[in-house]
Amino acid sequence: MAITLSETAAQHVAKFLAKRGKGIGIRLGVKTSGCSGMAYKLEFADVAEPEDIIFESHGLKVLVDPRSLPYLDGTELDFAKEGLNEGFKFNNPNVKDQCGCGESFNVK
Repeated sequence: MAITLSETAAQHVAKFLAKRGKGIGIRLGVKTSGCSGMAYKLEFADVAEPEDIIFESHGLKVLVDPRSLPYLDGTELDFAKEGLNEGFKFNNPNVKDQCGCGESFNVK
C-alpha cells in the first residue's frame, strides 16, 4: 500500500509548509459527500495521530487514517496548472466513477 506525491505536488506542499512556519506534512482522507458518494479531504498536518499511517514521498510525510486507506491505496497526489486554474489532482486507480464536476467519486 502506498500514497505518493508527484515532484510538483511535493514542491507546492513544501512551499506552503515553509510559509506556514509549521507542519510535518499533509493529511489525505475521504469523507462521504457529493453526488457520487465520496470526496477527498486534504489538509496540512501539524502532528501525527496515533492511528495515522504515514508514507514518505519526496522528503514529505503523507498521513492517512486507516479507514480512508483502502479508497486511496495507490493514489498519486499531483499539482497542476491548467490555464488560469491550479490545484491538486488525485490520480486514484480505485475510482470507478466520478461526478461531472469532479468533486466526488465512488469505488466499486
